[in-house]
Amino acid sequence: MRLELPHREQNSNKGTFGKVINLSGSKNYIGAPYLSTLAVLKIGAGYASLAGSAKIIDSVSKMLPEAVFMSEYEGYKALDKYNVLLIGCGIGQGFWAKYWFKKYIKKAEKLNISTIIDADGLNILAKTKIKLPKNTIITPHPAEASRLMGAGINDILNDLETSAEKLSEKYNCITVLKTHRTLIYAPNGNIYENEHGNSALAKAGSGDVLAGIIAGLLAQKMNAFDSAKLAVYLHSRAGEIASETLTEYSVLPSDIIKYLPKAVAELV
Repeated sequence: MRLELPHREQNSNKGTFGKVINLSGSKNYIGAPYLSTLAVLKIGAGYASLAGSAKIIDSVSKMLPEAVFMSEYEGYKALDKYNVLLIGCGIGQGFWAKYWFKKYIKKAEKLNISTIIDADGLNILAKTKIKLPKNTIITPHPAEASRLMGAGINDILNDLETSAEKLSEKYNCITVLKTHRTLIYAPNGNIYENEHGNSALAKAGSGDVLAGIIAGLLAQKMNAFDSAKLAVYLHSRAGEIASETLTEYSVLPSDIIKYLPKAVAELV
C-alpha cells in the first residue's frame, strides 16, 4: 500500500497546514504534553496549542517556545478556531480530567472537529457514554482496548483484527490498535497492518509521540485513515532509524521525534 506525504503548498502560511489544540498533561505527566505537542509541529502542522494547567504550561513552555499555551477553559472557548483536537495524553483520570474531556468532546462533536483520543482519554471514554466527533481516531494499546470493549486482555491479544473491528464498530471511529505490528481499522472495513518498528518503541512516551504525529498529519487535510496509516509508519520507521545509531535499548521517545525527519525524507 503506497504511503504519500501531505502536499506542501509553497504559497502558504501557518494556517495553510492546519491548527491543532492539544488537551494534555497533569501533575504526574508533564512529558506527555511536551512530546505530543512537539510531534504535531515536527510532522508539519502549522500551529499547535497546548491547553493545560498552569503547572503544565510553565514547564512545557520553557522547552517548547514554538507552541501556544492556554488554560483548559481558554482552550475550550477557542475550540472553534482549530481543525484538529488531540485529547488524553497524560491527563489522568481525576475529576477535572473527566470534566474537561466531556466538555471538549461534546463541543468537538458539535463543531465537527476531527479528534484523536489517546491514553487517559481512552480510559475515561471506557467509563463514559458520549457521542464522538465524526472523524475520530482512537489509539489504544491492548490493555486500553480491553477496557473499551469490557473484555479480557487475552481476548484482545488472541484476535487483534476482530478486536480492532469491534472497537471501530462500537465507537464509529478509526482504531489504531498498538502492538508490535500495529493494526489500523476503519468502520468501512479498510484495514492496514504496519510491518515496521522494533522494541525501541516499547517505552513510556512513545504513544504520545504517535498521537501527535497523527494529529499533525490530520491537520494538513489528510483523511483520517491515511493520517493514521502514515503516522504509524513514520513513527515506527523513525524508531528503526534511531536504533541503528542508539540501539533498541537506548532510544527515547524524544529520539523518535529527532529521527522523524529522516523517515519523512525517505518518502519525499
